Amino acid sequence: MRLSFTVLIAWRYILGKKSFQAINIITGISMFGIAIGAAALLLILSVFNGFEDLLKSLYNAIYTDLKIYPTEGKYFSPDSADLATIRAWPEIEALSLTLEETALLDYQGSQDICTLKGVDDQFRKVTAIDSVLLDGDFVLQQGEVSLAILGAGLASRLNVNHQNPYESLTVYMPNRNQRGPLDMPFTRQFAYPVGRFSIKQDYDYQYVFVSLAFIRSLVESPDAVSGIEIKLSPGADAEKVKEKILALIKTPVNVKNKDEQNAAFFKLMNIEKWISFAVVSLTLIIVSFNLVSALWMIVLDKRKDISILQSMGASPTDVRKIFMRSGWMICFLGLAIGIILAVGFYILQKQFGIVPIPEGFVVDSYPIELRWIDILIVGITVFIIGTLAAILPARKASRIAAYIRKE
Repeated sequence: MRLSFTVLIAWRYILGKKSFQAINIITGISMFGIAIGAAALLLILSVFNGFEDLLKSLYNAIYTDLKIYPTEGKYFSPDSADLATIRAWPEIEALSLTLEETALLDYQGSQDICTLKGVDDQFRKVTAIDSVLLDGDFVLQQGEVSLAILGAGLASRLNVNHQNPYESLTVYMPNRNQRGPLDMPFTRQFAYPVGRFSIKQDYDYQYVFVSLAFIRSLVESPDAVSGIEIKLSPGADAEKVKEKILALIKTPVNVKNKDEQNAAFFKLMNIEKWISFAVVSLTLIIVSFNLVSALWMIVLDKRKDISILQSMGASPTDVRKIFMRSGWMICFLGLAIGIILAVGFYILQKQFGIVPIPEGFVVDSYPIELRWIDILIVGITVFIIGTLAAILPARKASRIAAYIRKE
């Protein structure tokens, strides 16, 4: 019964008439501030969720289920990996040999450093690379002619016209077999740009796809690979396959799954997400000072009521509960309004993309994804802030003497 008693009085104190109109105004301001803060928290988390899901889907296009790396040096021989045995496993759907190396590009006098990634014909089977192409087809060799697919950022920086069939990229690499000053310091090959891809900014400004044979001729090693990329069959356990590969291959290698290949990036993104959450939470704490002011003024306004309640047998604990619940009610009303605002914005952004993203990205508007766990986290955050804000006014109210007796 006492719970209902304190809740009813707290509810009346929040919504009932006060002696001073300023109390209603401050209460409304504090509730509105909490609503805006809660909505901002939810939207920040939702936007980060949207970017995380988008980037994962884009990364799924180029990062494979498993990738085998050498633990020592840049390259290793595929013969040491017993590929015939691995291909025969039922868990393996396809595998691709790749080779990455740093190179200098020259296009009509514009130069830039890039990461050249050579891939074999199986690369399209182990990835969804076609899904991130902005234009062109993922064809890297036509007869004796070498072709290249550039990241959109790198293509823009070099002013590449991939529709010009007569202008080639000149690709330079250090000559690893240079024996003396008369030898050429660089090896050089030509490739024709035929398309662009876009995944994320740092990748788009760094990578160029070429054929495996092309890059092997540049590094002057006919069988070198820097990675073996594997697509698993549906239902295959990546960790079990990883253990089988490590047990099979005697050469020191490292095998990473899709999450491990991008662990550093997504860890950094997660840190940024919660730093942003913390910053907005601090703003919400500042807004909660309005809640402290509102509750304090309600305590002063209701001193006579408090004294009457004490005279009727209400304990200081009951009085403290009344004002603690008043603080919670203001917070939860603000939270409810904030959730409604956030959900409304989420629906509009999801359906109509009302907030566009700058040009040059793979989507036209900011991605957004609202999750139940985020609503729970924001609710707990608001509850904690509301509790801390209500402690002092509630304690002050519980210490008010039987004022009515002095009149």
